[in-house]
Amino acid sequence: MNIDAIIESLSKSKSVLLDPTRRFLIEEALARREAIVLSTGALATWTRPESTGRSPLDTLTVRRKESEKNIDWDSPNNIPVDEETFDMVLSDAITALWGKDRLYVTDRVLGADPAYALPVRTIASSPLTALFTDNMFRPVREDALLDPIRDRPFTILVLPYDKLNPHRYEGRLRVDPRIGGTSTMVIGIDYDRRIGIVYGSAYGGSVKKLMFTVMNYLLPAEGILPLHCSANEGPDGETALLLGLSGTGKTTLSADPGRALLGDDEHGWSDDGIANFENGCYAKLIDLDPDKEPEIYRAVFHPDHYLNHGAIVENAMVYPDGSFDLTDDRLTPNSRASYPLTYLSNVKPTARGGHPRTILFLTADANGVLPPIAKLTRSQAMLWFLMGYTSKLAGTETGIVEPKTTFSRFFGEPFMPRNPDVYARMLGEKMDRHGTEVYLVNTGWSGGPYGIGKRMEISLTRAMVDAALTGRLADAQYEEDRRFHLLVPESCPGVPSEILDPKNTWSDKEAYEERADRLAGEFVAHFKKAYGDKGIDPEVASECPGH
Repeated sequence: MNIDAIIESLSKSKSVLLDPTRRFLIEEALARREAIVLSTGALATWTRPESTGRSPLDTLTVRRKESEKNIDWDSPNNIPVDEETFDMVLSDAITALWGKDRLYVTDRVLGADPAYALPVRTIASSPLTALFTDNMFRPVREDALLDPIRDRPFTILVLPYDKLNPHRYEGRLRVDPRIGGTSTMVIGIDYDRRIGIVYGSAYGGSVKKLMFTVMNYLLPAEGILPLHCSANEGPDGETALLLGLSGTGKTTLSADPGRALLGDDEHGWSDDGIANFENGCYAKLIDLDPDKEPEIYRAVFHPDHYLNHGAIVENAMVYPDGSFDLTDDRLTPNSRASYPLTYLSNVKPTARGGHPRTILFLTADANGVLPPIAKLTRSQAMLWFLMGYTSKLAGTETGIVEPKTTFSRFFGEPFMPRNPDVYARMLGEKMDRHGTEVYLVNTGWSGGPYGIGKRMEISLTRAMVDAALTGRLADAQYEEDRRFHLLVPESCPGVPSEILDPKNTWSDKEAYEERADRLAGEFVAHFKKAYGDKGIDPEVASECPGH
């Protein structure tokens, strides 16, 4: 089939609305009962249980001869799908879209740096999906269509509320135990034909992360390092990056009123510096406290007329009068909000900054054995970048109900499709070139593991982050943690010194040693499994905890 011609005709059919206004999309979402209006003017929506988080097992990549050598098929997140099956899904998606009485098309770009902005066309059956892309993707500008990737636009077909026919895909798609048969959902990527499909998932993150994965595939070939990180800029103009998986605090810690935000989740590091991919934020809402996280709360829930607002609240507990309870997780712990960056009080309009002086690796250690902050040498930083250790928190993926030890390379493994040496080598080269310092920040538990200890107070974490970003830790005295190969400061401004060594916070010291040894052993086992045959630099490998 001539895919380009079919999609072009689909985009020009009589039922298509091309780049409708935000006000119109809000009206359509309400008229079609995809959302209701909260008391503040924001929109609230709810999804079926299978769409309350990403579905990694239904996220598939077309395996083609042209590109298969570039992709790490040993990664559990690069699940291949054959060309024929993908074309079946594509055909079904096109047929389903043709059958809709109205389609919503948005033309946007990913990338604030015009040197590598990627044009993205989204064709959706849902006005709420179109509004989501208006929040999250960047408007098209003439200077945002320069080489090297302007001639490789990407198209996404989105049918959030439709389902695939399981009988048609029996033996082709996985068996989903939740429904007792063949899966009816696909989030598919074809890099070579530049097509993405979201079929059967109403989770906004499915659209967002599909395109993030595409950028992470395309950019390294252009010498640009894509990073799963937030970025902000201090009064002195120095840029900082915060890397971490969902739930580790990227959005919260980067939304600092004293620092201008570039973005909260997805950036590229080129020879010209840092640039945000996106136009908005997609923040977790569970237990969002207006006193502790005023910037995010105000961005989502500031009062405005509903036709001017457009923030989308997903799967939060809302009552008939339009009020809400962000502590109630009965629907899902992964309630989310999508809103434009401009709803925050201190953002950098260009969404671009210089080369980072400081990088923070964020981890939410549910074992409670890592220090709340530690400095990393170059080799240590490379190791922790490769490992991407954290505890996966409830709700971000369907089926996760309590914290679970996980390793996610580059703090974003599901979205980093290329072979691992590519990203690791690029980070090392850029650190060397720009003299960037790296710190590990544990936003997780202290005084014991999850269930016994307590999560680190965000006020203390903010104090440690501020000390790192302002250079006040540069002259601190450090002691090496030989088990985890970390440099732990003996003091930090604004932080009680006794909590800097995690063992001090445990009442049962033997239990600490046992738990720490167990985690170090998990590092060794995972490194051997994931990187044993990947040719990792021996100097970097020697920094693995447990070695």
